[in-house]
Amino acid sequence: MNDSMIARVAALKNSPVADLKQMWQEMFQREAPPFNRRFLETRLAYRIQELALGGLKRETIKRLEKLSEQFDEVKDESRRRRVDDRPLAGTRLIREWNGRPHEVVVNLSDFEYAGQRYKSLSRIARVITGTNRNGWTFFGFSSARGLK
Repeated sequence: MNDSMIARVAALKNSPVADLKQMWQEMFQREAPPFNRRFLETRLAYRIQELALGGLKRETIKRLEKLSEQFDEVKDESRRRRVDDRPLAGTRLIREWNGRPHEVVVNLSDFEYAGQRYKSLSRIARVITGTNRNGWTFFGFSSARGLK
């Protein structure tokens, strides 16, 4: 690796977000996506290295395309199982209540809170607050169909 490339990648950490977005515009010929700083830094670092070193080998690209096709098949299968528009399995819902954070992990068919599994967010909201509440609203959703 050359020193110039290393210096450019290292400089990303100290660059203002506005500069990162401008660099994105220059390197990708389009507006930067509305993602966080870390996302911009990692993608820009990769792009800097890709341009300096030549990117992936043709064999690697073909292998990735083949894996992508297999992933798409698995993804389609999981879509058939997910018809309720719930957050993706593995999503962590965090809500502060009475000064204490409460974290719920979304599973394919239920929710996990404090080591216990629950079928509904409303039941978890009741455990946390001691009162009946709409769980979707309690965790920041407008309904069971998606975020506000």
